[in-house]
Amino acid sequence: MVSPRERMVVSAALLIRERGAHPTAIADVLEHSGAPRGSAYHYFPGGRTQLLCEAIDFVGNHIAARIQKGHSGIEILDRLVSDYRRELLDTDYRAGCPVVAVSVEAGDPAKQEQAAPVTERAAAAFGRWNDLIAAQLIADGIAAKRAGELAMLVITAIEGAIVVARASRDVKPLDLVHHQLRALLGVSAPERKSEDDQ
Repeated sequence: MVSPRERMVVSAALLIRERGAHPTAIADVLEHSGAPRGSAYHYFPGGRTQLLCEAIDFVGNHIAARIQKGHSGIEILDRLVSDYRRELLDTDYRAGCPVVAVSVEAGDPAKQEQAAPVTERAAAAFGRWNDLIAAQLIADGIAAKRAGELAMLVITAIEGAIVVARASRDVKPLDLVHHQLRALLGVSAPERKSEDDQ
């Protein structure tokens, strides 16, 4: 059984994914999660900053678990792209990556005490994903330095493609990145129908 606290963390992650961090207020999280109104500061005495940090940790762990289920670099790439592609289509291009959202929105120098803990969590999530992908690429037989570079390319290319796909309301940027990354890793990407064919 999921606790009200856990529901709030998941709701925060889902709302950030679609709206971004700034527009996601605690009141929105309470409404989305169905948690009792007085529960926010009971569960999160550090306020909104603590809730955002825990939402990013949740997303970081979720994606890390998805990466760890892959038995090769190609399988990890295919799994991540497939998941993000489905989320884009299922949400009518509203769903992005919450870790990117908090990273992009953390530029207000007047609120560094609030932004710093959240961006540190985002950096840790990206670093963890990179390490996991690199480790698998090394297991696939790729030299360590090259594996680290390819892992970073996989993460940054996918995240950038998601942003462009959302803006253009088209999964083609993600499909193209998938195709090119697979070519870099030595395997052809599966053919996908264009949006016009669907």
